[in-house]
Amino acid sequence: MIELSGIIILGILAQWVAWKFKIPAILPLILIGLLVGPISTLFTENSTKLIQPIWNGTQGLFPGESLFYFVSLAISIILFEGGLTLRRGEISNIGPVIIKLISVAVIVTFFGAGLAAHFIFGLSWPISFLFSSLIIVTGPTVITPILRNIPLKKDVSAILKWEGILIDPIGALVAVLVFEFISVGEGQEFTQTALMEFGKIVLFGFTFGFTFAHALAFAIKKNVIPHYLLNVFTLATVLGVFVLSDVFAHESGLLSVVIMGMVLGNINLPNIEELLYFKESLSVLLISILFILLSANINIEELELVYNWEAVLLFATVVFFIRPVGVFLSSIDSGLKLKEKLFISWVGPRGIVAAGIASLFGLKLTADGEPGAEYITPLVFMIVLGTVLLNATTARLFAKLVGVFLKKSEGILIVGGSKVSRLIASYLKTNDRHVVLLDNNKGNVKKAKNLGLDAIEGNIYNNTIKDNIELSDIGIVMALTGNSDINKYAIKKFADQFGENGSFRLVTTEEMSDPDNNPEEGLFSQTDDYYKLMDLAERYPMIMEIEIENEEHYKSLIELSKKEGNMIPLFIKTPEDSIRIIPSHSEDVKRIEPESILAYIGKPIDVEESATVIDKTTE
Repeated sequence: MIELSGIIILGILAQWVAWKFKIPAILPLILIGLLVGPISTLFTENSTKLIQPIWNGTQGLFPGESLFYFVSLAISIILFEGGLTLRRGEISNIGPVIIKLISVAVIVTFFGAGLAAHFIFGLSWPISFLFSSLIIVTGPTVITPILRNIPLKKDVSAILKWEGILIDPIGALVAVLVFEFISVGEGQEFTQTALMEFGKIVLFGFTFGFTFAHALAFAIKKNVIPHYLLNVFTLATVLGVFVLSDVFAHESGLLSVVIMGMVLGNINLPNIEELLYFKESLSVLLISILFILLSANINIEELELVYNWEAVLLFATVVFFIRPVGVFLSSIDSGLKLKEKLFISWVGPRGIVAAGIASLFGLKLTADGEPGAEYITPLVFMIVLGTVLLNATTARLFAKLVGVFLKKSEGILIVGGSKVSRLIASYLKTNDRHVVLLDNNKGNVKKAKNLGLDAIEGNIYNNTIKDNIELSDIGIVMALTGNSDINKYAIKKFADQFGENGSFRLVTTEEMSDPDNNPEEGLFSQTDDYYKLMDLAERYPMIMEIEIENEEHYKSLIELSKKEGNMIPLFIKTPEDSIRIIPSHSEDVKRIEPESILAYIGKPIDVEESATVIDKTTE
């Protein structure tokens, strides 16, 4: 009981340390596991581990096959949660690169790392390729914390995120196939059996995942499941699908749950965000327990196997040669720049699936007496720990060195998905600005996505929004809801992380009627609030542009907007296509460059009318 509660306490403590120092949780989790496991034998009485997952095969916290079963079920839940986060709309521009990363790069890693392991460590070909299949995967649990605080272009972040999630089941499948090769033996029977097993895995994995996802979605939409049972019922369904799929095709369960998560995540389901939050919390707990258990289960003799220069050479080959070759081959004709390819090549940390499956197969093959199987677990853990440590400490610096680090985050987060917000977001997107709409109204989010806009359904009072790596290039916050309290809270909450270049909100009705109460963070105009914007958007559903001849011309247009009430100034677009947001104290805007353009919403102004305004202003 003390050991089990200690694992949970240490795991959550490691998660807190990771959050505090902004590092992947896998790093402190593995270190704690090694400390209470193999390293503790150096200073404990009778050289016993402080935490003993398996002892003498039939004793310990998880005797016999129990640890294998627990790890398998836990990984299935983690992969399902990862599948839920996948959205088709995120890969509209980068789909081909991701497809190649999970195909071409996988082949490069498989054969490259297999050859390296064979010639550097002298392992047999089957064991070498089992090792290479296990390090194919990256993983969202390690990618996300690394990228979360690095301002990057949306495409680069999305590529790494999608690769990390999609490649998990692929790596697992390849590892299973190689494991089947080793288990069956050599010869004709070996080839036929392996191919049959692979076919069964793919068939049942896709079939079970797709079928049960739609069945569960139907039950949720028809309210067959009461709300208070939704989360636990889904959990039970995931575990059931994993086990049932495994019964029909051994090791197909991982593919089934990922497919199930992907399908559910792309169906318009009620309560999907609530379900995602539950699975995310459960995944955090399971990851905390798993990594400590698996690390503690390693023996000191296994660590000594990789305490040499051969391990360093293998690590360097995988990280500095094989990974870049795979990325560069996958990104041919992709539109990615050299600096972006270099950064993607650098960031390739391995995660929970590699460590979990390595422990499973390593222990099984060692128990079966397979020569060289004792190297599998320590070698994979060496790659996992080394890549996470390398990327966690150098990714930000490397991003700056190669030039992908956005010195000025120009992405814009718009809080509120109303018609006005969608109109403004569409204009900004047309002018090559990354815009993300945030709203808890599903209808508004759906309308925004139908327009091709990035939109997130979420509540600003929920802290998980700040963890979204797709927002890593956001530097401006605009709160455009009809609720002044929400607007004020939004810029207060997001200013530090997303508002380095400004946080703005619409003025309230009270501020609009009081000329002396013009807030510093006010947006567009002090004489126009949300309701005036909505009214103009209904009457003139298009953002207009007019060229500004000089500063006096700009001031005259602002005066015209206040006098007539038929237009609201929004942005100034410079000749270099830079867009400046007009604050509520719009008349104070200086430095109007020649040939700049004023973007506004409202009644169209012709050039003659504009010229007349200038003449009257200068009289």
